[in-house]
Amino acid sequence: MTNQGKKIISTNKKAFHDYIVFEKYTAGIVLFGTEIKSIRKGAVNLKDSFAKVEDMEVWLYNCHISPYEGGNRNNHDPERTRKLLLNKKETLKILGKVKQDSYTIVPLELFIERGFAKLEIGLCKGKKLHDKREALKKKDIQREVDRYK
Repeated sequence: MTNQGKKIISTNKKAFHDYIVFEKYTAGIVLFGTEIKSIRKGAVNLKDSFAKVEDMEVWLYNCHISPYEGGNRNNHDPERTRKLLLNKKETLKILGKVKQDSYTIVPLELFIERGFAKLEIGLCKGKKLHDKREALKKKDIQREVDRYK
């Protein structure tokens, strides 16, 4: 078995614009056979997806994985709810943060590591409008500095 590196499939750029990320966790995803084939082709959209803790399990909502072109009539539903695989200790910690500090669980990045699809989720809080403007100003200033170097 060869040791393969981390291959990033999709990132949620909107999450970094709309939220402040405080903690990151890596979770596995329960998938069907045609879903992993679509993920390997890069047919994934994390833009409007989010996660919730229900009955001591973390679930992923609104993550669009396009149906596999080579699949048959048993192809998967593109936006079905998918279970995320985390340790019990991590799930309890996330649940406490969400209930006590009103954090939001947002998917940040989908990648394949050692043949398995993994999802990086973040405990986030929403940015206010002035925070978004400030981040854009910093990005513009950094772009100007890089241009003159």
